[in-house]
Amino acid sequence: MEANVAFTFASILTPTNILLHQKSRVLELAFADGHAYRLPYEYLRVYSPSAEVRGHGPGQEVLQVGKKDVAITEVEPVGHYAIRPVFSDGHDTGIYSWEYLHDLGVRQDELWQRYLDRLAAAGASRDAA
Repeated sequence: MEANVAFTFASILTPTNILLHQKSRVLELAFADGHAYRLPYEYLRVYSPSAEVRGHGPGQEVLQVGKKDVAITEVEPVGHYAIRPVFSDGHDTGIYSWEYLHDLGVRQDELWQRYLDRLAAAGASRDAA
């Protein structure tokens, strides 16, 4: 019974549709749980799950600046659990699991504001340098 619950949970977090909107620079995801999210490429880039962005432990995160106009040039599937976007700035090491993408959608407002606050505190800009 517990295995079925875990499987059901995993399948709920599997996207049923993934669309790249190149003009508006938005990744649109629809999930089996009925939720849909529109995640800007910049948001995905600055919250990349890669070690380059997150560091190798708490407090080692690297603030991403100048990513306002970043694009996704391609998306590669990673098994049946994730995607690996390739960004126009050359970043291609982030593996975005379905669970992580769902979390980015659920927490989008909070995380985006946190990013803007960090930029302001650092005196940095979203615009390219």
